[in-house]
Amino acid sequence: MSTSLTAAERVAIARNPQRPNISDYIDGLFTDFFECRGDRLCGEDAAILGGVALFHGQSVTVIGTRKGKTLEENLKCNFGMPNPEGYRKALRLMRQAEKFRRPVITLIDTSGAYPGLEAEARGQGEAIARNLMEMSRLTVPVIAIITGEGNSGGALALGVANRVLMMENSIYAILSPEGFASILWKDAGRSAEACDLMKLTAPDLMRLGVIDDIIPEPEGGAHTAPVQAIRQVDRCLQRHLAALAKENGPALAAARYQKFRKMGAAAPQKEEL
Repeated sequence: MSTSLTAAERVAIARNPQRPNISDYIDGLFTDFFECRGDRLCGEDAAILGGVALFHGQSVTVIGTRKGKTLEENLKCNFGMPNPEGYRKALRLMRQAEKFRRPVITLIDTSGAYPGLEAEARGQGEAIARNLMEMSRLTVPVIAIITGEGNSGGALALGVANRVLMMENSIYAILSPEGFASILWKDAGRSAEACDLMKLTAPDLMRLGVIDDIIPEPEGGAHTAPVQAIRQVDRCLQRHLAALAKENGPALAAARYQKFRKMGAAAPQKEEL
């Protein structure tokens, strides 16, 4: 695992348009994928791809944010920025997984939820909040994998999982480095400096206890050898699914809830005698 890259360099790799996207991971990891569309309320959001598949013979539900590799593909999926319909589609699939006792695997690569006026009018904040609440209560194993960018509530809406895994050169943060720099210094040009302060890389977040495992990438990033990168994801996913399969449903939900409740909690101060 490379330790010589700066945080800004990892951000650049995470944003490389040729990195494997959700379609590549579905093709490389799963068989018999059946896509499910629509939120059964308003419409279909191409920025979220989800459905049922087999993972080494086991039935699973796969959900993730979808980015394209060309301008045309990105326009079709809104550059990976979901609308509320996308999050409601994801929630519909997670409830279905709960009913049929299928593990849920999410693949996250988004700069954030779509911030447009129309999305807010249709309940963007409520859709994200409901996903957070409902995911915390699922009694099936949930594994989230950050494959590229994982920014803001748009990423967290698919990230309340028993195991949160990150590709070596992916990032996970409350907002983009440019947004952070704009708020803190009123200067988006200081984004490289913000990258260091934000602690958004996989090694940083592993040390902080925010994530559970780091998936190695080929030198230069997953896009340089996609087959090798996907093989690493396969091995890691098998290992964590096998471990979670040993726990019962209520224990999975309780552990997931406590995992997120304790993040950022300060250690209790010892009383001086």
